[in-house]
Amino acid sequence: MSDQELLRYSRQVLLAQIDIDGQLRLKQGRALIIGLGGLGSPVALYLAAAGVGELHLADFDTVDLTNLQRQIIHDTASLGLSKVDSALARLQAINPDISLVAHRQALDEDSLAAAVAAVDVVLDCSDNFATREAVNAACVAANRPLVSGAAIRLEGQLSVFDPRRPDSPCYHCLYGHGSDAELTCSEAGVVGPLVGLVGSLQALEALKLLAGFGEPLVGRLLLVDALSTRFRELRVKRDPGCTVCGQRHA
Repeated sequence: MSDQELLRYSRQVLLAQIDIDGQLRLKQGRALIIGLGGLGSPVALYLAAAGVGELHLADFDTVDLTNLQRQIIHDTASLGLSKVDSALARLQAINPDISLVAHRQALDEDSLAAAVAAVDVVLDCSDNFATREAVNAACVAANRPLVSGAAIRLEGQLSVFDPRRPDSPCYHCLYGHGSDAELTCSEAGVVGPLVGLVGSLQALEALKLLAGFGEPLVGRLLLVDALSTRFRELRVKRDPGCTVCGQRHA
């Protein structure tokens, strides 16, 4: 690491749990962020600032005025731009030393599989169940840890699914086939700081996985109640009969 890098990341390097070795692992790390909205904004900002060496950004949407209440990586000047291009400009300004890889088109099964296999950790910051299921299946197939976050109205959820661990459930173990009545933020609303909180925790979990410190949120589901500012944790077990990951550890 250069003297400039040591200065930039000095507050992290000072932590015994990270130190120079952990910072080097972050520099060598690669992360895929799927969705650059309310969750993906703080995820991308914090991972770039922390020095994760290669960030892959995936989003096929453009910046809309309704996004700016919570999607803090974008600004008024970005209206109408690709969210990926808006994020690229912001992240390059924050940390020009990292590499950025753009995915501006919707990822189909093959391109998603390739994108997941190219990184060390995946962060699902999407806003619909179909995408989350597809991302989970790709992570199980590629043996990549998945940091999954969600937020709607005044409630948030967070968990880590790590197929490298035989005791870890996957997203499908927990949520099954979901619900036909699933709502999005555009239909039900969401408060900005809540997605900021969940996204920041996603970034923290990714840093722990990449740098190798702390206890990742594997086998646990963190529930956030923003209305009363309360946090609950539920234990989640792997389903041996899961149609996605069950055969993997049979």
